Amino acid sequence: YRDDDDINDVASMAGVNLNEESARIMATNSDLVGTQIQSCKDEPFLAAIPLHKRILEMAKKLGITDVPAEVVTFISHATQNRLRTVIEKVTVITQHRMESYKDDEWYEQATDVRSQLKFFEQLERLEKQRKDEQEREILLKAAKSRSRQEDPEQARLKQKAKEMQQQELAQMRQRDANLTALAAIGPRKKRKLDSPGLLTIGGEGLSMSGGSQAGLGTPSSRQYARQKITRVNLRDFIFYMEQERETSHSLLLYRALLK
Repeated sequence: YRDDDDINDVASMAGVNLNEESARIMATNSDLVGTQIQSCKDEPFLAAIPLHKRILEMAKKLGITDVPAEVVTFISHATQNRLRTVIEKVTVITQHRMESYKDDEWYEQATDVRSQLKFFEQLERLEKQRKDEQEREILLKAAKSRSRQEDPEQARLKQKAKEMQQQELAQMRQRDANLTALAAIGPRKKRKLDSPGLLTIGGEGLSMSGGSQAGLGTPSSRQYARQKITRVNLRDFIFYMEQERETSHSLLLYRALLK
C-alpha cells in the first residue's frame, strides 16, 4: 500500500504533503533554531568592568590569565541572588522581632515595667515637690523675721528668699505673657491631611501648580494608607549570621559583635 491510499491519512487525502511543509517551516525559522529567546535584556547586577578586574586579580594568584565575560555575568547574577536571599531572611527576622503579641488571646501580661517606672518617677516628683515646699517655708519665715541681730546664716536665707520671690514673679509674668500671646493669635486650626493641590485621577495623584484648577476634578479627601517600613538593625544581621552555617564562625560575625 502507498501512503496516499491510506484512508486514515487525512493530510494526504486533503492534498497536503507533510514532508514539504516541514521542510518549508525549517527553512523559514532556521535562524531561530538553537537560539535562546529572552523577553528582556540580560543586564548584570554589578558593574562588569570593575568586577572583571577584581576577578582577574584573584585569578592571577591561581595561575589563570583569562576569564570569559560569561563568567563575570554568572558571578554578578550569583551575587544578586545571594543578596536577595540574605535580605529576605533578615526581613523575616525583623518582622518576627517587631511582631506584637498583645492582641493574642493567649497573651497574659505578667509585669508592666513602664508603669512601674512611671510610678517611681511620680514618687520622686512628689518628694522633690515636698522638699521644695519645706525649703520655701523656711525661706519665707527667714524673710519675715525682724530680729535686729542677724547672723550671716539668717542674712543668707533672706537673700535666697528674695531671689526665690523674684524668680517666681518672673515666671508668673512669663506665663501671663504666653497666655496673652495665645489669646491674640486665636484658636489653632487643625492641619489638613490632604493638600488642596493634590488631585486623584485614575488612582494616581497629580499636583497642580499655583491656583490653576482646569476642571481636572476635586481634591481627594481619601486618606492614603501609610506604607509600613521595616527597619533592619545590626542585631538582626548578627542573629542571621549566627544561624547560618557559613557565617556562624566567621570573622565578620566577631567584628559585628565587637561593635
